[in-house]
Amino acid sequence: MAFSRVFSDPPSRSIFKKFVVMLLSLLTSLYFMYCLTDRCSTMPTPVRAPEQVMGFIASDFQDWQSLRRKRLLQKIISKPGYDAAKLTSRLDAARNVVGAGVLSGLEAHASALRSDLRLAGSLELASIARVAGFSAKTGSTGKLTQLGEGTKKLPQAIIIGVKKGGTRALLEFLRVHPDIRAVGAEPHFFDRNYDNGLDWYRDLMPKTLEGQITMEKTPSYFVTKEAPARIYAMSRDTKLIVVVRDPVTRAVSDYTQTLSKKPDIPTFESLTFKNRTTGLIDTSWSAVQIGIYAKHLDNWLQFFPMRQILFVSGERLISDPAGELGRVQDFLGLKRIITDKHFYFNQTKGFPCLKKAEGSSKPHCLGKTKGRTHPNIHPEVLQRLRDFYRPFNMKFYQMTGRIFGWDE
Repeated sequence: MAFSRVFSDPPSRSIFKKFVVMLLSLLTSLYFMYCLTDRCSTMPTPVRAPEQVMGFIASDFQDWQSLRRKRLLQKIISKPGYDAAKLTSRLDAARNVVGAGVLSGLEAHASALRSDLRLAGSLELASIARVAGFSAKTGSTGKLTQLGEGTKKLPQAIIIGVKKGGTRALLEFLRVHPDIRAVGAEPHFFDRNYDNGLDWYRDLMPKTLEGQITMEKTPSYFVTKEAPARIYAMSRDTKLIVVVRDPVTRAVSDYTQTLSKKPDIPTFESLTFKNRTTGLIDTSWSAVQIGIYAKHLDNWLQFFPMRQILFVSGERLISDPAGELGRVQDFLGLKRIITDKHFYFNQTKGFPCLKKAEGSSKPHCLGKTKGRTHPNIHPEVLQRLRDFYRPFNMKFYQMTGRIFGWDE
């Protein structure tokens, strides 16, 4: 007893030792967490460490970070039914638990965030990003940007035609895709406003983030002689989309639109023919001229190869919107996100509508100006128009390699 009493530490010294050990453990843990948030990346690398070993450690650590990031985001947003307040509080709680660095550290891995959010998947991508305060895309600097930020760019893809073919429907459907940003109004830059310059044109475009495609649609470009050269001068890599429709039906639809604005215009029959007796078609009337697709396509092929032009069937855009949208997404190099689940058929209007429009959770159909009732046209007039268009249609089928079935 005397021996142990002599060599035992005083109580105060023992407590002090325990305190020091706990403090060192705490500091070590804090430093480890500090490094996990990429904040100690400025530490000097051991000079004698082999490069192969360091490369393996770095890649292994990045894989671990990616997995941790995915699991964290999945845990936060995988359960359906969260409202904005709940989701925000969960994110705040996550920041407090693992440190803001884990979430802000996503700035250093912005390209991975897009796939992370999609993997989480039970909520709409845009809604997740809005509530979380982050964007699902990355800016040109490679850092995560707040929603609404980005840069205005000249369009990489343009819907160039045709009028009354279904261009508005196609644009509205495409805007559901998170990687497409499109201006709503028709800019008419390459036909009416070209003198305003490219800076003026660019300023009309919506802000886009890295990986997103800027688009616009102006159907009159397809029949504007100067448009191909002007678009080529802007960018020879521009992808062009043309929505085509039975030229006879298109002409009647064109006339119907004009009639709604000018009720006193002449009849369809009188505008169609130069001479009703001889049956000579008046090709100077724009409603007829637009439907001579082969003639206009010749003009575009002087500047753009066929591989840069996609032809969308206006009829199939009604009967199979998901199928046509699939072709468009492939053409633009995008993942097929827009599918059958996005559409329902509106019996009243006679064409498909979106279950959820861009930035909305409500169903959306095109406006009252779409799906107008066509006037009754004499069958003989329609047949003469079909006979007139037939050779042009055959040539168009050969040029595009696709039979649209307008002459069946």
